[in-house]
Amino acid sequence: MSEPDPEIEFVLSPTGNRNGLDFQPQSDPPLSLLLRGLTAARVGLRRAGISIATCELLDFQLAHARARDAVHAALQPATLIGDLRSLLISTNGPSDVLLLHSAAKDRQTYLQRPDLGRKLDTAGQRRLRDYPRPDSGYDLSFVVADGLSALAVERHVIPLLAEVLPALSESASDLRMAPICVVEQGRVAVADEIAHTLSASLAIMLIGERPGLSSPDSLGAYITWRPEPGQTTDANRNCISNIRAEGLSYAQAATRLLHYIHQARSRQISGTALKDPDPVPGSMSAGELGAGFGALGESGEEI
Repeated sequence: MSEPDPEIEFVLSPTGNRNGLDFQPQSDPPLSLLLRGLTAARVGLRRAGISIATCELLDFQLAHARARDAVHAALQPATLIGDLRSLLISTNGPSDVLLLHSAAKDRQTYLQRPDLGRKLDTAGQRRLRDYPRPDSGYDLSFVVADGLSALAVERHVIPLLAEVLPALSESASDLRMAPICVVEQGRVAVADEIAHTLSASLAIMLIGERPGLSSPDSLGAYITWRPEPGQTTDANRNCISNIRAEGLSYAQAATRLLHYIHQARSRQISGTALKDPDPVPGSMSAGELGAGFGALGESGEEI
């Protein structure tokens, strides 16, 4: 009998793999090691004979389960709003936080009827119409929505805004910011209605992106100048995608978001007509450079 191939013989190992499963081959082909060191994507998968190794199958099933759980998980608005209010006190940000709901009454409806997630319910519309505002309106409206990953919102919105709001206060101290609106069962375009109703010139939507097999908690930011409900198209938006610890860092995402905010206000445009920031050579890793920014919906969240 021939000796077993060291590249496909598996033994117990304390090192584990991406999701903590404790199976590891005795050795790996150098190319596989290199590829797996560059990306969380499933490349250079380990094999047992002609089949995929059991640990790779279990790893895939675990990642798939996490993605499904992220889609169906419910946002905890009370905790998020409390954290937002605490942050606003320390950062001199918007003066209030409002909890709203889309026209999708529950998660099942939200997933089956994307159109209902793009507009507010009757109570939310009434509340915004009655909300006091400056005669000349607001300059900026932040909207936070669960989207397709409430987990992403709960993990990343507060750290991101902790980077953005102080810098925004320093660079544009006269900015009139609308109350932050937290929307349950919301999609990207619900920010259009909110900003339009509050007479805000610029809408910033922070939303949970569609989970991937390696990213169940990815946050996206959409920037839209003078949105018009039902008329603003994907081409009118800029997107910063993959905001999370393993993707685009909070500091890098904040830098890009501030760039879009200042450029949109200065040039009174957004979307394909507004160019991406030029990265400073050596300031970002290859992973950060590819983490995602630009026009349209690179994140995959259904607008």
